[in-house]
Amino acid sequence: MRCFLPLLTVLLAIEAGALQGGAKMEPPIAKRIPHKLEKHGHVRVDPYYWLRDRNNPEVIRYLEEENRYTDARMAHTGPLQEKLFQEFRTRIKQTDMSVPYRRDGYFYYTRVEEGKDYPIYCRKKGSLEAPEEILVDVNQVAAGHKFCSVTFPSVSSGQNLIAYGVDTVGRRFYTIYIKNLATGEVLKDRIPNVTGNVAWANDNRTLFYARQHPVTLRSYQIFRHVIGTDPAQDVLVYEEKDETFRCFVFKTKSKRYLMIGSTQTLSSEYRYLEADQPEGSFRIFAPRQRDHEYRVDHFGDHFYIRTNLKAKNFRLMRTPVQRTDVENWQEVLPHRDDVLLEGFEIFRDHLVAVERRDGLMRLRVLPWSGKGEHYVDFGEPAYLAFPTDNFEFDTPLLRYSYSSLTTPPSVYDYDMTTRRRILLKREEVLGGFDPANYQAERLHATAPDGVRVPISLVYRKGFRKDGTHPLLLYGYGSYGSSTEASFNPYRISLLDRGFVYAIAHVRGGQELGRSWYEDGKLLKKKNTFTDFMACAEYLVRGKYADPKRLFAQGGSAGGLLMGAVINLRPKLFRGVIAAVPFVDVVTTMLDDSIPLTTNEYDEWGNPNEKKYYDYMLSYSPYDQVEAKAYPNLLVTTALHDSQVQYWEPAKWVAKLRAMKTDNNLLLLKTYMEAGHGGVSGRYQRYRQIAFEYAFLLSLAGIKE
Repeated sequence: MRCFLPLLTVLLAIEAGALQGGAKMEPPIAKRIPHKLEKHGHVRVDPYYWLRDRNNPEVIRYLEEENRYTDARMAHTGPLQEKLFQEFRTRIKQTDMSVPYRRDGYFYYTRVEEGKDYPIYCRKKGSLEAPEEILVDVNQVAAGHKFCSVTFPSVSSGQNLIAYGVDTVGRRFYTIYIKNLATGEVLKDRIPNVTGNVAWANDNRTLFYARQHPVTLRSYQIFRHVIGTDPAQDVLVYEEKDETFRCFVFKTKSKRYLMIGSTQTLSSEYRYLEADQPEGSFRIFAPRQRDHEYRVDHFGDHFYIRTNLKAKNFRLMRTPVQRTDVENWQEVLPHRDDVLLEGFEIFRDHLVAVERRDGLMRLRVLPWSGKGEHYVDFGEPAYLAFPTDNFEFDTPLLRYSYSSLTTPPSVYDYDMTTRRRILLKREEVLGGFDPANYQAERLHATAPDGVRVPISLVYRKGFRKDGTHPLLLYGYGSYGSSTEASFNPYRISLLDRGFVYAIAHVRGGQELGRSWYEDGKLLKKKNTFTDFMACAEYLVRGKYADPKRLFAQGGSAGGLLMGAVINLRPKLFRGVIAAVPFVDVVTTMLDDSIPLTTNEYDEWGNPNEKKYYDYMLSYSPYDQVEAKAYPNLLVTTALHDSQVQYWEPAKWVAKLRAMKTDNNLLLLKTYMEAGHGGVSGRYQRYRQIAFEYAFLLSLAGIKE
């Protein structure tokens, strides 16, 4: 047997007082095989490059040894993990149903049942009192699989067929299945190794879908499939040859047009086709231009376009359906320096603009009549609100989702004429939860360059700013993705044990508009790191946090943030959770065979150019590991991750083990049947979060 302590031995040792913070076993040591990487006359030696081969039994053996070591070091938290797991089960309603939404004469909804890991997709015809029709029971699809992801069923124009994608590995290669709802039969038309992105034409027999490159996983082809024909004979209708772009297909809200979108970080291009003529040719809407991003929908006689053409924070334009060239576009909503136009919803009598101002989402209602423009009032200092499931034009009701750090996810119908708001459902949180017991705040830290960085935080009432509380600070800050101040039912288990939870809205996100994003990417990426550290320091100075019990968490590109920060300020945090972290920046961005590389040059820079290579190298967490003390660190990854390959965190941990000078915890947890989003079943997810929280609570010295 390999060297690990059985659980019983561990528990006996704990009882005897022999262990402090877990089993005292030797950590796995990855072998070193020097591999030279040369660029721009600079030579790097990567001793752990060999870990890139997931088909190598020695690699799997190493990952499994790390898992055993992690489990042994965390064994003393076993009872706490179980307690947290049971808290999640009793707090989160186990049998539940989403709010039904109306679409083409049916009410669609999703429900879950106690004891089952996966959702059940359903609908009812005409009214909520009608008999239930199960579209897909994901629990049945998942039977016999350790991982299962099923895309939401796409319904054909005739309402009698659905297409849905199934991935049982986690690599995001789906097989599309087509089901006849009238008979319950799953047809023989099975389309393997695709993205899961589909759109139906209006003839009730033609389906368009996207296929990814088998190596880079870039979505680059759109095919047309006719029901009853051999998928091997499907027609390629579009191929995106520019390796920096990815493509996808969808149908406009009006159902009149099929659209193919091609996008990359700084540019967009769309093609359109009448959905009644699926064998026709797609036409270019507006040719791609560098630094021009746009998005298209259709209503009446016009296409509507959200565009950043001469508008950094975007504006809304429209153009007649027969004249789509840019010179024909007419302005509907102008650009504003202090407001980011995130999106829009069109109704027969109203336009709804989804805006972001001062870091918060706002819903602006504009009647086409020109009278009665107003904003929906939410009344909290930090929250998340966005339109959801608005599939019909002829209605005065805007459906939107709302939550805050203290308010569970809620679904409203808002009458845009009377301004009356109807709460349809608020996620029920069991176990005695009362939102009145919790308090949220909105603060601002000052970055080294003088910029004010927003912080959202929440704690249980009774909290005193005396510098004695443990605090978990979360950050992301990439791709213009804004981190929202929304509710998380798991988080209550931390708050009820005295933790403060805070979000650092650092540059690289888009909380304060497009400039906020641009100031945290490419050659300004380090602003993301310094913003995060400034937020941590501010919370300590303000006595929101005990400096000896300050923790940080981030995942994916937020994992890069974690890695960079602990290299820069290793003593700032007591412990850090880095989930699926993107930490080997230079090597990954030099390898155009790896997923997400070529279409992210405008996010991180192209290291084939020396100025970007040098800048990346100066912050890349893996390359900047040094012989010094690091905080306690929990690193998670997934063997089949299609976005951040498992070997990045594995190499990072191996290098840290070899070089760090402290005795703090360094744990690597690899989920062997999972992808970028982690495990797929909800009870597995409860276990995963309980494990991470136990890591934090144990380090914070909070005993049950």
